[in-house]
Amino acid sequence: MSGCSFLAKWHRLHKPLKLLIFLLALLSALSDVLGGSDSDKSALLEFKDSISDSFGVLRSWNIGNPDYCSWNGVLCSSGSRVVALNFTGGGNSLSCARIAQFPLCGFGIRRPCSGSNSKVKLSGKLSAAVSKLSELRILSLPFNELSGEIPVKIWGMEKLEVLDLEGNFISGSLPLNFSGLKSLKVLNLGFNEISGEIPSSLSNCVGLQVLALAGNRLNGSIPRFVGGFRDLTKLYLSFNLLSGSIPDEIGDNCGKLEHLELSGNYLTGGITKMLGNCRSLKTLLLYSNMLGGSVPGELGNLSQLEVLDISRNNFGGTIPSELGNCTKLSVLVLSNLWDPLRSVPGPTPDEYNFYESTIPSEITSLPSLRMLWGPRATLGGHIPASWGSCKSLEMLNLAENYYVGEILESFSGCRNLHFLDLSSNRLSGGIDHQIPVPCMSLFDISGNYFSGSIPEYIYGSCAPRTRTVYGRLMWPYNPSAVYISHFGYSNQIDYSLPLTENSERFLILHNFGSNNLTGPLPSMPIAPERLGKQTVYAFLAGKNKLTGNFPGPFFDKCNQTEGVMVNISHNELSGQFPAHMAAICAPLMLLDASSNQIHGTLPPSIGCLNSLLVLNLSWNSLHGPIPSNLGQMKNMRRLSLAGNNLHGPIPASLGQLNNLEVLELSSNSLNNNNLSGTLPLLPNETSNDNNTIKCNNCPSTSLSSSSADQQPWAPQSPSQHQSPKSGNLNSIEIASITSAAAILSVLIALVLLFLYTRRRAPPAPGRLTRPNKKELIVFSSVGPAALTYETVVRATGFFNASNCIGSGGFGATYKAEVSPGVLVAVKRLALGRFFHGAQQFDAEIRTLGRLRHPNLVTLVGYHASDSEMFLVYNYLPGGNLEKFIHERPNRAAVEWRALHRIALDVARALAYLHDSCVPRVLHRDVKPSNILLDEECNAYLSDFGLARLMGTSETHATTGVAGTFGYVAPEYAMTCRVSDKADVYSYGVVLLELLSDKKALDPSFSNYGNGFNIVGWACMLLRQGRAREFFAAGLWEVGPHDDLVEVLHLAVVCTVDSLSTRPRC
Repeated sequence: MSGCSFLAKWHRLHKPLKLLIFLLALLSALSDVLGGSDSDKSALLEFKDSISDSFGVLRSWNIGNPDYCSWNGVLCSSGSRVVALNFTGGGNSLSCARIAQFPLCGFGIRRPCSGSNSKVKLSGKLSAAVSKLSELRILSLPFNELSGEIPVKIWGMEKLEVLDLEGNFISGSLPLNFSGLKSLKVLNLGFNEISGEIPSSLSNCVGLQVLALAGNRLNGSIPRFVGGFRDLTKLYLSFNLLSGSIPDEIGDNCGKLEHLELSGNYLTGGITKMLGNCRSLKTLLLYSNMLGGSVPGELGNLSQLEVLDISRNNFGGTIPSELGNCTKLSVLVLSNLWDPLRSVPGPTPDEYNFYESTIPSEITSLPSLRMLWGPRATLGGHIPASWGSCKSLEMLNLAENYYVGEILESFSGCRNLHFLDLSSNRLSGGIDHQIPVPCMSLFDISGNYFSGSIPEYIYGSCAPRTRTVYGRLMWPYNPSAVYISHFGYSNQIDYSLPLTENSERFLILHNFGSNNLTGPLPSMPIAPERLGKQTVYAFLAGKNKLTGNFPGPFFDKCNQTEGVMVNISHNELSGQFPAHMAAICAPLMLLDASSNQIHGTLPPSIGCLNSLLVLNLSWNSLHGPIPSNLGQMKNMRRLSLAGNNLHGPIPASLGQLNNLEVLELSSNSLNNNNLSGTLPLLPNETSNDNNTIKCNNCPSTSLSSSSADQQPWAPQSPSQHQSPKSGNLNSIEIASITSAAAILSVLIALVLLFLYTRRRAPPAPGRLTRPNKKELIVFSSVGPAALTYETVVRATGFFNASNCIGSGGFGATYKAEVSPGVLVAVKRLALGRFFHGAQQFDAEIRTLGRLRHPNLVTLVGYHASDSEMFLVYNYLPGGNLEKFIHERPNRAAVEWRALHRIALDVARALAYLHDSCVPRVLHRDVKPSNILLDEECNAYLSDFGLARLMGTSETHATTGVAGTFGYVAPEYAMTCRVSDKADVYSYGVVLLELLSDKKALDPSFSNYGNGFNIVGWACMLLRQGRAREFFAAGLWEVGPHDDLVEVLHLAVVCTVDSLSTRPRC
């Protein structure tokens, strides 16, 4: 056949053949679609069978409804393949109460919320059947109750782009090796129970845009490969157990990174300068870590930055003026006195960040700055006048710093300012009448040196007030609004006025107290826009030099509020108590006008103040009888009329005040005590000081108690207190239980004022400020069972002496078997010997609990309350080095290798404390009894950091500083100036004991005169060329001579007087 003939036949067959191939391909594709459809439907039904659907969310998923693409939560492609499975627990509306547990995180992915807490959720284990959906792009099942590990097959899905399981109960660890998820863009596993390290296999997801692993139990370090995600816009690793430093690589390819959240971990080191490359960054949250050093000026390159929170770390140095280049910065948190990690916010001290100098004017002049928070941050200088031109500033907290000078005109231009706390500084001068105090929800200048009168403010229009109710806070993205609202809410917690989700109450608190203010009481400095039946107003001006008639025009707006609380005690006010007070201020809840010059009689109309909870008119010049209708005030909690000239009978109606906690009538001329009724029960033992009835010179006939026989903790009856010859009733101690009939909102407001007026008073020495809550804070687990307060205390035999394995100035140590075969050491601290309160104790111990080194005894956990404090350590069976040196059964020479290992172990531990911890930790009591051993003679340093919590007069030795005679460096003993070189000196003494088997103050040294110690002995022998005589018996014979002499020389150099000569560990 010729070529032309062949081509002719091929052309005749070409078109039919091409059509046949097309039909075969179409049939094959149709077969794939039909087959894929069947497999997708089967996979969905298999997924449904594996979980619990109590609320029928997936009721549409059934065989009777063949159109699975219409099933709830299912999204299909045009080819009827399942590409998305999406169901958010709670009926696609997350509860705002749950978001409120961690409000300061997740910016950029925050979901809308509602006030309801719907329980419409899926539960059970996540099924591997999902992996059979081969075309699945999105698997989003957040805020359900799914548990167990993520099936391995899901990690192999090639086309999955979004894996969102946030807010479930997913456990286990992330797989070390997985080959799928090459298309993954969003991995959100936040707020689950995932543990382990972040695996390197995650680096294969090169297209990752969102990595959200916050709120788990991840440990290890932040992997360096996160710097390789070029498309990464959001990185959330907060609230884990991550340690180490922030890797420099994070700034390598961060051009698209908008949100970086690393808060609530154990990160150390400084803020890497490489973050200055992340020019798109909007939020940078690093609070509650162990970061230190200075804040790098490179952060000034972040021109898009809106929120910067570096509080509760160890930062120092100056605040960089370069932050003034961040023109969009709206929230700057430099320090914070309450812990955002606590489930219920409350005041806890931030003893970490200590800055130098003041806040640069470049920052205070930022045009978008809405909130600047820096209490107790060692800031000082003058309040900058540049704030006078501010327009956006809403919240400013510089309390408890060292600011001086006047604030005239500093804030006159801040028309949106509604929160200003400058309390406890050293400010002086007059109060600027242009400050928009009437519009402020909080204005606090207490504890300064202000003088002059309280201005009659000029009312202007106020900016709309910010609600602090959680249910209204949660926007999809508005971090500055969330910060402002949440800090306002938490500050009300600080003042003990928590707002619930359904509460409409709005607190306004103006505190002028503890200054040098003079002049009369002004009218209530509150703007008309702020008045209303939802407003509770507190005016505090106690401890000043106010004069004039009480009350003057002050209560002119009182009846336009829901409640009013007033403290004007310890002034020089005069005048009479108004005859028609109930008409003037019916919502009056609290009035403390004690220690003034108010005179006249108590009008009968006072009994009509039905909202009154506290009335304190003690130490004035009142006279006449006590009105009998005071017994009508059924909500009254505290009534104090002591120190006046009242006379006549004590009204029997006072016995009807069932909610009364304090009744003070002493130092009057009252008689005929006819009080009767139920004697209130004793409250918490921490409140006994205030809950007393004082009724001096009051002849009594009866005060019956029907509860004393029934309640063993009730106070004794009067007959048990009185002398047989006297009918007088003197200082009868009583207290009360809270009445269910009291209005809860009013009671909360009462607690506000009393705790607020005390919140800045330091606790008495040895007095803790934490309730006796039986809670154990655990840093690391030991054994299979969870540690609890009850478990630990029971394991010690309730601190039975038979379990005591040692004691010292810090307290006694007990051996405890908390579960079969699991031993811990419990150091029960001596109460009263720690000069810090429980709050700073918490801060210090939490810092120590983060320290991890192979040669430090692990601090497992602790408990601290008013009545009990103890630390839980891992147990080491080898005892301590003191017993090893001086009390071991066989005093034969120990192998040199063991001694050398002990010396190296202790040196490594000290080097870690001095050089790797930020801020560095000084031990201040290095001695053999604080060095523990295991069975193989590995050494572990214990009691590190505890000396810092001790008062200088309450040490466990006879020195006036923290430390023990014989081990204390001479410069420390003489000047009390502590440094790392003091620890080096103590370490040198320990080495000398280790080599010689002699004590630091061995009795054998008495032959050389008083004050001779092991240091002097070593130096003497070296000078005389008798070094061999220094070593313990047999050690010279078995040990390498060169090494022995070298270590001896090192020990002596460590103990020289010259600090510059001493080496560093």
